[in-house]
Amino acid sequence: MIDIPLTADLVRGALELERTGRGLVPHRLPARARAQNSDPRLAMAEAQPAGVRLRFRTRADVVELETLPTKQVYAGTPPRPDGVYDLLVDGELTAQASVAGGSTLNVDMATGASSLTTGSPGVVRFAGLGGQPKDVELWLPHNELTELIALRTDAPVEPVPAGRVWLHHGSSISHGSNAASPATTWPALAATAAGVELVNLGFSGNALLDPFTARALRDTPADLISVKLGINVVNADLMRLRAFGPAVHGFLDTIRDGHPDTPLVVVSPLYCPIHERTPGPGDFDHAALAAGEVRFRATGDPAERAAGKLTLEVIRAELARIVAQRQIEDPHLSYLDGLSLYGPEDFAELPLPDDLHPSPAAHRRIGARFASLVLDFKGA
Repeated sequence: MIDIPLTADLVRGALELERTGRGLVPHRLPARARAQNSDPRLAMAEAQPAGVRLRFRTRADVVELETLPTKQVYAGTPPRPDGVYDLLVDGELTAQASVAGGSTLNVDMATGASSLTTGSPGVVRFAGLGGQPKDVELWLPHNELTELIALRTDAPVEPVPAGRVWLHHGSSISHGSNAASPATTWPALAATAAGVELVNLGFSGNALLDPFTARALRDTPADLISVKLGINVVNADLMRLRAFGPAVHGFLDTIRDGHPDTPLVVVSPLYCPIHERTPGPGDFDHAALAAGEVRFRATGDPAERAAGKLTLEVIRAELARIVAQRQIEDPHLSYLDGLSLYGPEDFAELPLPDDLHPSPAAHRRIGARFASLVLDFKGA
């Protein structure tokens, strides 16, 4: 086996690679943004490598990746399964594996307190790939912090030239919540279907119009940008309508400072009955938790919409209004109604298992629709 240096040209989808004494930690926000963040949940989310993968061309029959995963254990909830590594050969999902053990981050959801227990690295090994030249992509677990320790193959590798880049920002749904594996989150499926390079800045619970996220989008090269906004602003009960509109304008203004002519798509929320007409804050359904099941609920008062509290229906209308206003001077800006990706009819057929996040089958449907509706670079 050959030890392959873990160089930046083999890692796709990360904005920054942090070198530790042992290996590399991919980050989806740069150091300057991380320094301005005070939310431990975002710190955890951006370090989970959703959309990050190793990509190279090789004749190797065997590929090994040594990593140190960090598993999250949430007090009072069922244990989460080990993160999945997806191996794609020439764009086709060929094999999957997991690394058992590793470090453990114990989180108390009631207080936000956490403690880390350090563990040992492990290895995923894929064999029987054949000796022919092929493009190999090894997608890292989207929901498990992963430190890259070593890459080993039985034949040399070379980087694959980068294609056109789709830069996406969104919530936990974009991050991949409830997806079966990292290559089957809806953004990964859409990117693979369209043959584009994904940079996924979907952050669980944290699509909150943060200025440092807008600057990260501004500074990242891209051929197409999409921002899926709304659900986290509602379930965090973060702001009222008066603040939401100017915050969206400011977020888009910052992106446009670095991408004045890049196609930019504003995507409104998918259908989610608990928040369609009921404001946040969102919360766990504690009765369901007591029974060992994770579900979510909305705790706001629908009557407070009159005072500016936000619901998904209000946000869709406001985003459509903002985009229509800006399109007068920005012909490369467009709006996509999230209900066209997942609406009431889809919910009836493929309901949200926890009342908030799509099922694996719904991720597949959303990814196929987004690829068809948006990821067409003809004439771009």
